[in-house]
Amino acid sequence: MNFDFALILVLATLVTGLGWLVDKLFFEPSRRKKIATAEAASSDGAIPEDAKEKCAPLPWWSDFSRSMFPVLAVVLIVRSFIIEPFQIPSGSMLPTLKIGDFIVVNKFSYGLRLPVLGTKIVPVGEPQRGDVVVFKYPKNPSVNYIKRLVGLPGDVITYKDKTIFVNGVAQEQTLVAKLPPINTETLLINETLGDVKHEMYTDVRASARSGSGEWVVPEGHYFMMGDNRDNSNDSRYWGYVPDELLVGKAFAVWMHWPTFFSLPDFSVVRGIE
Repeated sequence: MNFDFALILVLATLVTGLGWLVDKLFFEPSRRKKIATAEAASSDGAIPEDAKEKCAPLPWWSDFSRSMFPVLAVVLIVRSFIIEPFQIPSGSMLPTLKIGDFIVVNKFSYGLRLPVLGTKIVPVGEPQRGDVVVFKYPKNPSVNYIKRLVGLPGDVITYKDKTIFVNGVAQEQTLVAKLPPINTETLLINETLGDVKHEMYTDVRASARSGSGEWVVPEGHYFMMGDNRDNSNDSRYWGYVPDELLVGKAFAVWMHWPTFFSLPDFSVVRGIE
Protein backbone atom coordinates (compact mmCIF):
# COMPACT_ATOMS: atom_id res chain seq x y z
CA MET A 1 0.00 0.00 0.00
CA ASN A 2 1.33 3.47 -0.93
CA PHE A 3 0.77 6.20 1.62
CA ASP A 4 0.70 9.83 0.50
CA PHE A 5 3.02 11.14 3.21
CA ALA A 6 2.79 14.71 1.90
CA LEU A 7 -0.98 14.69 2.29
CA ILE A 8 -0.75 13.16 5.78
CA LEU A 9 1.82 15.77 6.80
CA VAL A 10 -0.31 18.64 5.50
CA LEU A 11 -3.42 17.36 7.30
CA ALA A 12 -1.52 16.79 10.55
CA THR A 13 -0.10 20.32 10.38
CA LEU A 14 -3.54 21.81 9.70
CA VAL A 15 -5.21 19.86 12.53
CA THR A 16 -2.58 20.73 15.14
CA GLY A 17 -2.44 24.34 13.94
CA LEU A 18 -6.21 24.63 14.19
CA GLY A 19 -6.14 23.08 17.67
CA TRP A 20 -3.49 25.58 18.79
CA LEU A 21 -5.46 28.51 17.29
CA VAL A 22 -8.79 27.46 18.84
CA ASP A 23 -7.19 27.13 22.25
CA LYS A 24 -5.39 30.48 21.86
CA LEU A 25 -8.57 32.34 20.93
CA PHE A 26 -11.27 30.66 23.03
CA PHE A 27 -9.82 28.68 25.95
CA GLU A 28 -6.61 30.42 26.99
CA PRO A 29 -8.37 33.70 28.02
CA SER A 30 -10.65 31.71 30.35
CA ARG A 31 -7.65 29.97 31.96
CA ARG A 32 -5.92 33.31 32.46
CA LYS A 33 -8.99 34.72 34.22
CA LYS A 34 -9.12 31.74 36.58
CA ILE A 35 -5.43 32.13 37.40
CA ALA A 36 -5.81 35.89 37.91
CA THR A 37 -8.75 35.28 40.30
CA ALA A 38 -6.71 32.71 42.26
CA GLU A 39 -3.74 35.08 42.49
CA ALA A 40 -5.97 37.94 43.69
CA ALA A 41 -7.33 35.71 46.45
CA SER A 42 -3.87 34.68 47.67
CA SER A 43 -2.14 36.57 50.45
CA ASP A 44 0.90 37.62 48.42
CA GLY A 45 -0.81 37.95 45.04
CA ALA A 46 0.94 34.94 43.50
CA ILE A 47 0.49 31.19 43.38
CA PRO A 48 2.96 28.38 42.49
CA GLU A 49 3.10 26.98 38.95
CA ASP A 50 1.67 23.61 40.01
CA ALA A 51 -1.28 25.44 41.59
CA LYS A 52 -1.85 27.32 38.35
CA GLU A 53 -1.96 24.01 36.45
CA LYS A 54 -4.52 22.62 38.90
CA CYS A 55 -6.57 25.79 38.84
CA ALA A 56 -6.69 26.00 35.05
CA PRO A 57 -5.56 22.67 33.56
CA LEU A 58 -4.43 22.60 29.94
CA PRO A 59 -6.55 20.14 27.88
CA TRP A 60 -4.58 17.21 26.43
CA TRP A 61 -5.47 18.15 22.86
CA SER A 62 -4.24 21.70 23.41
CA ASP A 63 -0.98 20.50 24.95
CA PHE A 64 -0.47 18.09 22.03
CA SER A 65 -1.22 20.79 19.44
CA ARG A 66 1.11 23.29 21.09
CA SER A 67 3.94 20.74 21.12
CA MET A 68 3.48 19.24 17.66
CA PHE A 69 2.39 22.17 15.47
CA PRO A 70 5.77 23.99 15.38
CA VAL A 71 7.62 20.73 14.65
CA LEU A 72 5.21 19.67 11.91
CA ALA A 73 5.22 23.15 10.38
CA VAL A 74 9.02 23.19 10.12
CA VAL A 75 9.08 19.68 8.62
CA LEU A 76 6.36 20.64 6.13
CA ILE A 77 8.22 23.77 5.00
CA VAL A 78 11.58 22.00 4.65
CA ARG A 79 10.12 18.95 2.92
CA SER A 80 7.84 20.92 0.60
CA PHE A 81 10.11 23.78 -0.44
CA ILE A 82 13.76 22.96 0.34
CA ILE A 83 14.89 19.30 0.38
CA GLU A 84 13.29 15.88 0.67
CA PRO A 85 14.92 12.47 1.24
CA PHE A 86 14.18 9.38 -0.87
CA GLN A 87 15.40 5.80 -1.00
CA ILE A 88 16.25 4.07 -4.29
CA PRO A 89 14.08 0.93 -4.54
CA SER A 90 15.19 -0.49 -7.91
CA GLY A 91 18.19 -0.87 -10.20
CA SER A 92 16.82 1.22 -13.09
CA MET A 93 19.38 3.99 -12.44
CA LEU A 94 22.47 1.78 -12.15
CA PRO A 95 25.35 2.52 -12.12
CA THR A 96 24.54 6.10 -11.04
CA LEU A 97 22.29 5.03 -8.16
CA LYS A 98 22.26 1.67 -6.42
CA ILE A 99 19.39 -0.14 -4.71
CA GLY A 100 19.41 1.07 -1.11
CA ASP A 101 20.99 4.47 -1.80
CA PHE A 102 19.42 7.29 0.20
CA ILE A 103 19.32 10.53 -1.76
CA VAL A 104 18.31 14.13 -1.18
CA VAL A 105 16.26 16.10 -3.67
CA ASN A 106 16.31 19.85 -4.23
CA LYS A 107 12.63 20.86 -4.11
CA PHE A 108 13.08 24.41 -5.47
CA SER A 109 15.20 23.59 -8.54
CA TYR A 110 12.11 23.62 -10.74
CA GLY A 111 10.12 26.28 -8.88
CA LEU A 112 8.35 26.41 -5.55
CA ARG A 113 5.26 24.20 -5.61
CA LEU A 114 2.30 23.72 -3.32
CA PRO A 115 2.54 20.47 -1.35
CA VAL A 116 0.21 17.67 -2.53
CA LEU A 117 -1.15 19.72 -5.46
CA GLY A 118 2.22 20.25 -7.14
CA THR A 119 1.08 23.64 -8.50
CA LYS A 120 4.02 25.95 -9.22
CA ILE A 121 3.63 29.19 -7.28
CA VAL A 122 7.09 30.74 -7.76
CA PRO A 123 9.10 29.98 -10.93
CA VAL A 124 12.74 29.56 -9.92
CA GLY A 125 14.45 27.30 -12.44
CA GLU A 126 13.70 24.96 -15.32
CA PRO A 127 14.59 21.28 -15.79
CA GLN A 128 17.71 20.72 -17.86
CA ARG A 129 18.65 17.84 -20.09
CA GLY A 130 20.71 15.33 -18.14
CA ASP A 131 19.17 16.13 -14.73
CA VAL A 132 18.36 13.19 -12.46
CA VAL A 133 14.74 13.90 -11.57
CA VAL A 134 12.29 12.56 -9.00
CA PHE A 135 8.70 12.73 -10.23
CA LYS A 136 5.32 11.20 -9.60
CA TYR A 137 4.61 8.24 -11.89
CA PRO A 138 1.99 9.49 -14.39
CA LYS A 139 -0.01 6.25 -14.27
CA ASN A 140 -0.07 6.23 -10.45
CA PRO A 141 0.88 9.61 -8.91
CA SER A 142 1.08 8.09 -5.42
CA VAL A 143 4.33 6.39 -6.53
CA ASN A 144 7.61 8.31 -6.92
CA TYR A 145 9.97 7.46 -9.80
CA ILE A 146 13.52 8.60 -10.47
CA LYS A 147 15.00 8.81 -13.98
CA ARG A 148 17.28 10.97 -16.10
CA LEU A 149 15.71 13.77 -18.12
CA VAL A 150 16.40 13.14 -21.80
CA GLY A 151 13.78 15.15 -23.68
CA LEU A 152 12.60 18.73 -23.11
CA PRO A 153 9.32 20.17 -24.42
CA GLY A 154 9.38 20.28 -28.22
CA ASP A 155 12.30 17.84 -28.60
CA VAL A 156 12.23 14.95 -31.03
CA ILE A 157 13.72 11.97 -29.19
CA THR A 158 14.84 8.92 -31.15
CA TYR A 159 16.21 5.77 -29.55
CA LYS A 160 17.85 3.47 -32.10
CA ASP A 161 20.58 0.83 -31.78
CA LYS A 162 20.89 1.73 -28.09
CA THR A 163 21.77 5.33 -28.92
CA ILE A 164 19.77 8.45 -28.03
CA PHE A 165 19.23 11.03 -30.76
CA VAL A 166 18.00 14.48 -29.71
CA ASN A 167 16.54 16.43 -32.61
CA GLY A 168 18.47 14.18 -34.98
CA VAL A 169 21.81 14.50 -33.18
CA ALA A 170 23.32 11.33 -31.67
CA GLN A 171 24.35 11.78 -28.03
CA GLU A 172 28.02 10.90 -27.54
CA GLN A 173 28.86 7.49 -26.05
CA THR A 174 32.27 6.13 -25.05
CA LEU A 175 32.88 2.54 -23.98
CA VAL A 176 34.48 2.37 -20.51
CA ALA A 177 34.47 -1.35 -19.68
CA LYS A 178 33.04 -4.76 -20.48
CA LEU A 179 31.55 -6.44 -17.41
CA PRO A 180 32.79 -9.06 -16.87
CA PRO A 181 35.73 -8.93 -19.32
CA ILE A 182 35.09 -12.54 -20.38
CA ASN A 183 31.57 -13.64 -21.38
CA THR A 184 30.50 -10.01 -21.19
CA GLU A 185 26.92 -9.32 -20.12
CA THR A 186 26.97 -5.55 -19.52
CA LEU A 187 28.72 -2.59 -21.14
CA LEU A 188 29.69 0.38 -18.95
CA ILE A 189 29.44 3.48 -21.10
CA ASN A 190 30.07 7.20 -20.62
CA GLU A 191 27.21 9.15 -22.19
CA THR A 192 26.85 12.89 -22.73
CA LEU A 193 23.39 14.47 -22.57
CA GLY A 194 23.54 18.19 -23.13
CA ASP A 195 26.26 19.40 -20.76
CA VAL A 196 26.00 16.36 -18.46
CA LYS A 197 28.40 13.42 -18.68
CA HIS A 198 27.31 10.31 -16.82
CA GLU A 199 27.79 6.54 -16.73
CA MET A 200 25.19 4.09 -18.00
CA TYR A 201 24.73 0.37 -18.56
CA THR A 202 23.55 -1.51 -21.63
CA ASP A 203 22.82 -5.22 -21.66
CA VAL A 204 24.58 -7.06 -24.52
CA ARG A 205 21.95 -9.80 -24.30
CA ALA A 206 19.12 -7.36 -25.05
CA SER A 207 18.10 -6.77 -28.65
CA ALA A 208 19.42 -3.64 -30.33
CA ARG A 209 15.77 -2.87 -31.11
CA SER A 210 14.72 -3.04 -27.46
CA GLY A 211 12.91 0.18 -26.52
CA SER A 212 13.46 1.69 -29.96
CA GLY A 213 11.16 4.41 -31.23
CA GLU A 214 10.70 8.10 -31.90
CA TRP A 215 8.77 10.56 -29.75
CA VAL A 216 7.89 14.26 -30.00
CA VAL A 217 7.76 15.72 -26.49
CA PRO A 218 4.62 17.86 -25.95
CA GLU A 219 4.75 21.30 -24.39
CA GLY A 220 4.76 21.16 -20.59
CA HIS A 221 6.04 17.55 -20.60
CA TYR A 222 9.38 15.73 -20.31
CA PHE A 223 10.86 12.47 -21.58
CA MET A 224 12.66 10.34 -18.97
CA MET A 225 14.97 7.32 -19.28
CA GLY A 226 16.87 5.18 -16.77
CA ASP A 227 20.67 4.87 -16.82
CA ASN A 228 20.33 1.08 -16.72
CA ARG A 229 19.10 1.47 -20.26
CA ASP A 230 17.89 -2.07 -21.02
CA ASN A 231 16.39 -2.58 -17.55
CA SER A 232 14.33 0.53 -17.00
CA ASN A 233 10.57 1.12 -17.13
CA ASP A 234 10.54 4.67 -18.44
CA SER A 235 9.03 7.10 -20.95
CA ARG A 236 9.72 4.72 -23.83
CA TYR A 237 6.99 2.47 -22.44
CA TRP A 238 4.49 4.70 -20.59
CA GLY A 239 4.91 8.16 -22.09
CA TYR A 240 5.72 11.68 -20.93
CA VAL A 241 5.90 13.32 -17.49
CA PRO A 242 3.77 16.48 -17.05
CA ASP A 243 5.49 19.43 -15.40
CA GLU A 244 3.07 19.36 -12.45
CA LEU A 245 4.29 15.86 -11.50
CA LEU A 246 7.93 16.93 -11.08
CA VAL A 247 9.12 16.66 -7.48
CA GLY A 248 12.69 17.93 -7.71
CA LYS A 249 16.29 17.41 -8.79
CA ALA A 250 18.30 14.65 -7.08
CA PHE A 251 21.69 16.12 -6.18
CA ALA A 252 23.40 13.91 -3.58
CA VAL A 253 23.63 10.44 -2.03
CA TRP A 254 24.02 10.63 1.75
CA MET A 255 23.78 6.97 2.79
CA HIS A 256 23.59 3.41 1.47
CA TRP A 257 21.43 0.98 3.42
CA PRO A 258 20.23 -1.93 1.26
CA THR A 259 18.44 -4.00 3.93
CA PHE A 260 17.06 -3.38 7.41
CA PHE A 261 19.47 -5.88 8.97
CA SER A 262 22.57 -4.45 7.27
CA LEU A 263 24.67 -1.57 8.58
CA PRO A 264 24.20 1.87 7.01
CA ASP A 265 27.20 2.95 4.94
CA PHE A 266 28.02 6.67 5.08
CA SER A 267 31.24 6.34 3.09
CA VAL A 268 29.26 6.60 -0.16
CA VAL A 269 28.37 10.28 0.31
CA ARG A 270 28.69 11.89 -3.11
CA GLY A 271 27.09 14.23 -5.58
CA ILE A 272 24.90 12.86 -8.37
CA GLU A 273 26.10 13.42 -11.93
